[in-house]
Amino acid sequence: MQIFHLSVECYPIAKVGGLADVVGALPKYQNRLGADAKVVMPFYENAYIRAHEFTKVFDSTLYLNETPYHYEVLKENSGHLGFDLYLVKVYSLLDRPNVYGYWDEALQFIAFQRAALQWLCNKQWRPDILHCHDYHTGLVPFFIEHCPEYSFLKGVKTIGTIHNGNYQGIMDWDMIQFLPAFDEWKWGMLDWNGKINQLAALIKSCHAFTAVSEGYLHELFESALTLEPLIRQESAKAFGIINGIDTDVWDPSTDEMLKYNFDRATAAEGKLKN
Repeated sequence: MQIFHLSVECYPIAKVGGLADVVGALPKYQNRLGADAKVVMPFYENAYIRAHEFTKVFDSTLYLNETPYHYEVLKENSGHLGFDLYLVKVYSLLDRPNVYGYWDEALQFIAFQRAALQWLCNKQWRPDILHCHDYHTGLVPFFIEHCPEYSFLKGVKTIGTIHNGNYQGIMDWDMIQFLPAFDEWKWGMLDWNGKINQLAALIKSCHAFTAVSEGYLHELFESALTLEPLIRQESAKAFGIINGIDTDVWDPSTDEMLKYNFDRATAAEGKLKN
């Protein structure tokens, strides 16, 4: 089974919060179970990416409201992460140091989603599952079902994961100029309270969605910044998943952040020394 995880964070490449930890661990363990899981994320001008070698596997031009943006897809060479890593580098948009905080952030995330799908369509690469993490990739299920530009991917199963429902990617409708052409009868799939809401679009359009625990899913039923009725309405396709630590990273016998490493046999002594 081939799974593509789309996310703007992934540990250790770029981390702001818990989203990175999940995306950095889940595909690795899926691969150990026999899947073929990969991660697609934006390019960042940061220390991790500068320190590793990448190969350009694709380049093209993305048009956003008739403005051309050259972009490249880069693949990490070493394979040390336990999964294939692809970076989408859109010049002038996705070539900056930070994950968040830019004035044109909404356009950045639209560009990431559109470029990633354009690449998959061009390469005739049709995975079994597209796993979309948080609102930053929330338009992907809508795009592949209702936009002719990505019709090659129509029918691919999509999963959305809500890591933090407080961030929903709400945009005014004038941002529609940067979206691909879509079936106008489906505009309601993007709308929530009179605006484009990317998290709402994810919930409406995906085949299934998850929260990072059973408890958090039940919280979202009761408190999700106006999305509660939608989440309850779509509850038949909602699942809470167990979100644990990555034991490859948080291993006291190898953890580089500890002054003294220890294992089960030397735990008492090691804890005392630290």
